[in-house]
Amino acid sequence: MVFQVRERARGNVTTPMMLWASVMAVVIFLREAQWGSGTSDVWAGVIATVLLGVYLGWRRRGAAVFIAPMVSWLFAWLPLWVAAMIHHGFFRGFFVGLFLITIGWIGIGLLEFFGLGAVTFLVRILRGPTNSAGPDVIIFGPDGR
Repeated sequence: MVFQVRERARGNVTTPMMLWASVMAVVIFLREAQWGSGTSDVWAGVIATVLLGVYLGWRRRGAAVFIAPMVSWLFAWLPLWVAAMIHHGFFRGFFVGLFLITIGWIGIGLLEFFGLGAVTFLVRILRGPTNSAGPDVIIFGPDGR
């Protein structure tokens, strides 16, 4: 008796998610360090989030929405800490940055999660149901049929 169960992913999301996390790290750094203009930084982050949400929704990879804020945090925690030190000075920025990468990240991650989730959900609804060619499970009987 042999059981072979295999689930194939509809598309790899590693590269788009890494690109999005990199863009978000730059946006968060520029926003905290106050080096760029405030509105263009925010719009760059919104556009990057919408693009990733459209990609995830089109590829039907909505579960990646749960992982994306954690990946973003992995990319952005050090730049955010450095930006806080640039903006507030070394000693005060150390503690402000520590607060931002621990407690403040809950708010940042929730914004990313809800933004990505809303766009992904909307794109999946607009795209419609999947066109599956057959049943998800095939059962072979004892006589080989």
